[in-house]
Amino acid sequence: MNRAAGLINYYLYQWFLITLILTSCTESTNDIKYRIGFSQCTDADQWRRVMHEEMQREIAFHPEVELIIKNAANSSNKQIQQIKDLLEEDIDLLIVSPNEAAPITPIIEEIYRRGIPVIVIDRKISSSSYTSYVGANNYEIGSLAGKYAAELLNGKGKIIEITGLKGSTPAIERHNGFTQSLKNYPNIEIVKEVEGKWEIDTVKQVFPAILDTIQQANLVFAHNDIMGLGAYEISKQIGRENDIKFIGIDGLAGSNAGLQFVNDGILDATFTYPTGGELSINIALDLLNGKTVSKENILQTTLINNGNIKVMKLQSDKIVEQQKDILRQTALIESQKELYQNQKILMYILLASLSCSLGFGAYILYSLKEKQQTFKKLKAKNKEITKQRNQIEKMALKAEEATQAKLKFFTNISHEFRTPLTLIMAAVEELKELSQHYTSQQNKDLNLINRNAARLLRLINQLMDFRKIENSKMQVYATKHNIVKFIKEIMVEFENLANKNKIDFHLTTNTNQLNIWFDSGMLDKVLFNLLSNAFKFTRDGDFIRIGIEERILENKVLLVVEDSGSGMTPEHVKFAFDRFYKGNNYETFGTGLGLALSKEMIKLHHGNLDVSSEMGKGTRFEIELQLGKNHFSTEQLSNSEDKDFKHTEIKFFLENLNLKSQKEKTIDNSQSKNISILIIEDNDELRNILSEKLKKEYEVFEASNGKTGLDKAYDKIPDLIISDVMLPKMDGLKITKTLKEDIKTSHIPIILLTSKNSVEQKIEGIQTGADAYIIKPFNFKFLEESIKNILKNRDALKKRYSHELPLKESSTNGNSLDKKFINSFKIKVEENISNASYSANEIADELGLSRVQLYRKIKALLGVGINDYIKSIRLKKAKILMLESDLTISEIAYEVGFSSPAYFSTAFKTKYKLSPSDFLKKEHSSKS
Repeated sequence: MNRAAGLINYYLYQWFLITLILTSCTESTNDIKYRIGFSQCTDADQWRRVMHEEMQREIAFHPEVELIIKNAANSSNKQIQQIKDLLEEDIDLLIVSPNEAAPITPIIEEIYRRGIPVIVIDRKISSSSYTSYVGANNYEIGSLAGKYAAELLNGKGKIIEITGLKGSTPAIERHNGFTQSLKNYPNIEIVKEVEGKWEIDTVKQVFPAILDTIQQANLVFAHNDIMGLGAYEISKQIGRENDIKFIGIDGLAGSNAGLQFVNDGILDATFTYPTGGELSINIALDLLNGKTVSKENILQTTLINNGNIKVMKLQSDKIVEQQKDILRQTALIESQKELYQNQKILMYILLASLSCSLGFGAYILYSLKEKQQTFKKLKAKNKEITKQRNQIEKMALKAEEATQAKLKFFTNISHEFRTPLTLIMAAVEELKELSQHYTSQQNKDLNLINRNAARLLRLINQLMDFRKIENSKMQVYATKHNIVKFIKEIMVEFENLANKNKIDFHLTTNTNQLNIWFDSGMLDKVLFNLLSNAFKFTRDGDFIRIGIEERILENKVLLVVEDSGSGMTPEHVKFAFDRFYKGNNYETFGTGLGLALSKEMIKLHHGNLDVSSEMGKGTRFEIELQLGKNHFSTEQLSNSEDKDFKHTEIKFFLENLNLKSQKEKTIDNSQSKNISILIIEDNDELRNILSEKLKKEYEVFEASNGKTGLDKAYDKIPDLIISDVMLPKMDGLKITKTLKEDIKTSHIPIILLTSKNSVEQKIEGIQTGADAYIIKPFNFKFLEESIKNILKNRDALKKRYSHELPLKESSTNGNSLDKKFINSFKIKVEENISNASYSANEIADELGLSRVQLYRKIKALLGVGINDYIKSIRLKKAKILMLESDLTISEIAYEVGFSSPAYFSTAFKTKYKLSPSDFLKKEHSSKS
């Protein structure tokens, strides 16, 4: 046994030596030491491609450095995203040629502040927050071009200037230098500025119209040679190339570049504009190696015309050939080095394999004996462990059953508590309406009962929510909201409490619009828990702050709830989010469910909730949510965009906990009502009684005479009108007749109240179009039920009007004017169903209504918006065509007015929960 062990050690030692030699001899020159990211605004022109070639040639001499090039294709938004992508690849230095100065500046400044070196090449940004700049003096080039143009024209003539992209610094500076130099020549005029965006295709599109407009032009100054070529070719097509002189900028070598254009007589002159590619790489390497570099590195420019073109072209052609030779030699050297490395590695691998095989052979002999003894020991231990595991599993199962039984008991009893609690709160509300008959102490007792019932109901709701989370039954339904607006509306609910306690309650944010995806109901509960704790433990005169911070680079948003209250001990901070934790002398968390529930709800959002606190100095809660919606599954997303937040959790409990004044409650209640009623009654007492009774359920408007009532009906367009018959200035019958004969108001239900009870008078009231005729004195309960019944019938009409595709006139029993209007509206939609651009404005014009009037009318009669209705009609028509025609899905999409098959597929799946193709498969399978 000892001999076998010695043999093993010997072979293992040999294998170790060979491996060490292999490791030390293998060259690691290909290991990447630095990463340089280059964000290029575009590579669509020859000048940019030359810049890339210079960079690649120079970087070839430094195999330890990797150059990553991103092309933004002339898009500032795309360039910003690509810079973010480069940061995620852990680059050590950034080279950037900005597409436009203003949009790119903020992210460059942020990267520079983070300590990453930034080299700006060719185009500048709008600040000095960069490490080094490489490029020619564009203002000087523009000035030289202006002076040369003046000499070429002998101080007199008309010039067309073709500029680069307007927002880019080269275009701005070249234009400024050019125009400034021409101020010394009053007889020279720039008759037209054309934006060529650095591209020949753009120039060829716009230049023909320019030449048609400007019959006399002596010179074209293009901000680069390729745009000058485009202007020359267009001029040549109409025979004006000999009348106009052309000058450009770049002076690149090659068959399709500035030197060749001057040599061929296309351009009269050009100015060299070095790319700076080689210099930028050298500066980058100096920075990465800790050397000091100049902040401004200005490249020199030269005039090229007939006087020096031959010499310049010969030199450039020779340089190009030499560069090609260098590239070929470099490639050949790399190929040979790769072959050499592969052969050497193969040799070492063979030696290592031989050594390993010898070592493993000896090890196998030794292992065979050891394995038999070890197997016996493991078998005995395994038997013992299995026995212990089975016992633990039984104990865990019993503990889980006991826990689930307890939770089930609490859940069931919570359900049982809700009904009596609801009855208690309803009874208290009825008693509070008679509060004027009670003593002060009795009113206090009623408020105490109501407040504690609300608190108990909230605790029950928390327990049930927590049970849902434990059973994975609580689902996030995320919608896109403006988080700033959402939080501001929550803060309004707490303002009265803050003012009462003299607490500085404010929001800190640098934007009024920040859209993120979240479940408004869940976040409502989370913020209520955090703010309730903050108000509970913040002293009078202290502060509570809510902060919103967007972190673009991290793709996250941070919500902060911070107070200067009593704070927490380190122990309480540690266990703050544990279930049912309260501590010995600390009552911030009540039952210990609120914060634990909040933590779980934020986790469901794929976010995080943290707390930091110090005794006597305050507490800070941080909610971290992700931007965008990719972190949610399809089932967790809702397509609707709710603009009006309900804040049900906060409003309900703040009202019942007596945290708001009665005045504020009234305002909030009215805002939450979405059905409006207009009361036209000249008797003040009756009008006030009706108003007070109906305000509990509806938004109420009032008018004391017929003329005012008619005006308010047109102004407010209420959902229902209650009017007396006998009124000053205009009686109720005339009001009813006027409104029912007007297409804008014919849909509004009207209830007439009167003391006249003869059959003839009732018939007269009904003939004017009234929906109900109630005789005074009347029972208020009967009036309430009449209102509910009329509104219910109106909802039924809405469903019948909008139920299916209306290929024929509707046969509903509603108002004849309304039926005529709806049929006209539907016919307009059907006649234009294949017109993708058909909109509400066109329908309104054809029906003789304003867009607002049409929207209100359709909303009242159909219960949906105009665009939603049109989309629904198109989808229903599409479904019929899919079942009854041989058209393809794409043909059907255009047939029913969708702008693209992709948009049609998305809309169809949203409405019917199936894609068009899946729908057809399902229908075919059901028929077969």
